[in-house]
Amino acid sequence: MQKLRHIFILFILIGCCLFAVKAIAQDDKKEEKKEKHKVSFKDSLDHAFDLSDYMIYSHGFVLVPVPITEPALGGIGGALVPVFLKQRAPLVDTVNGKVRVRRINPDITGALAMYTANNSWLAGAFRSGTFAKPNITYRVMAAYGSLNMSFYHTFPVIGEKEFKFNFKIVPIYLQALKQFGAKNRWSAGIQYLFLDAKIASKGDNVPDFVTSKEYNSIISQAGGVFQYDSRDNIFTPNKGVRLETDFFWSNSAIGSDYNSWQIDYSAIGFTPIVKKLIGGLRIEGQQSLGSPPFYTLPSINLRGVPSGRYQGKATLLSEVETRWDLYKRWSVVFYGGTGVAYDKWSNMFENDLVYSYGTGFRYLIARKFGLRMGADVARGPEKWAYYIVFGSSWLR
Repeated sequence: MQKLRHIFILFILIGCCLFAVKAIAQDDKKEEKKEKHKVSFKDSLDHAFDLSDYMIYSHGFVLVPVPITEPALGGIGGALVPVFLKQRAPLVDTVNGKVRVRRINPDITGALAMYTANNSWLAGAFRSGTFAKPNITYRVMAAYGSLNMSFYHTFPVIGEKEFKFNFKIVPIYLQALKQFGAKNRWSAGIQYLFLDAKIASKGDNVPDFVTSKEYNSIISQAGGVFQYDSRDNIFTPNKGVRLETDFFWSNSAIGSDYNSWQIDYSAIGFTPIVKKLIGGLRIEGQQSLGSPPFYTLPSINLRGVPSGRYQGKATLLSEVETRWDLYKRWSVVFYGGTGVAYDKWSNMFENDLVYSYGTGFRYLIARKFGLRMGADVARGPEKWAYYIVFGSSWLR
């Protein structure tokens, strides 16, 4: 019965992926072919180094090198992420007798290859795009990997203890959102996550907080998304806000080995403070209900804070960032944040606050996309970490 259930889920996933690929191909065929254009790596306005024309006219890509300093993954490693951006022309339509011009976000297609010092590796691909006429945005992601990660658990007498695990995972994620409203700032839709996880403990003692089924299980989660987005740019915004709440429901009725809920909510905003100084604020929280596997419990997600280091049934965090456009295309950023992980609302303020702060730089590498890239260094409660940033550290 278990095998039949897994085969049924697999057929559903294959069907969804084939439908997405077919729809993408049909959408691409409908677009007019661009005229031949002499590609230059210099911008037509300021003659600075720029990749906009290369990506638009030569179907080029940005190769993002990502150093991995995550302590839970061995402390050192790297990933290569080739990212293809496809510029979409605005769509002109008529609503109630009025001509309306709708901006269409660029299509994003990419791949991922990762390896770290503790022999963790991951390979995957992703796609984000828009079906222009029906106002539907979509995301598709799939990967396969073997991750060696550390998790922590606090015991009444001995205190906190580290446990090491190997995860062999196959994640697949699908999302589709329908845009609506006068300026298409509102959107709502569905999402689905499939995760096949096989876990092996790398220590002498098997931790008692891990249940037997968590060593080889299927997570199948369906949910909804509700979003408002007024940002002027999806990569490196200068103004606007993005509000989102979403949920996942996991149940045996949809092929999952777990019965649980997860609720996420976030608010990200940007505004010019003075000329060439952009301020940003991020507030984010997660709430887990039911009996999810230990490795999917919410954890504090801040630069400089190890992934999975501070977990609970719920998290709440806030982070501020300022970007100073210092000279031509060059900018510097300063940021700081704090968060807390807890199991009950009643003891939320009893737990220690986790903090991080840091600085970095950005370069406007593709002006026509509003895309900046750079690097950050961050200090958390334990050590320093560094990151390569594509667009924004709050990219969603």
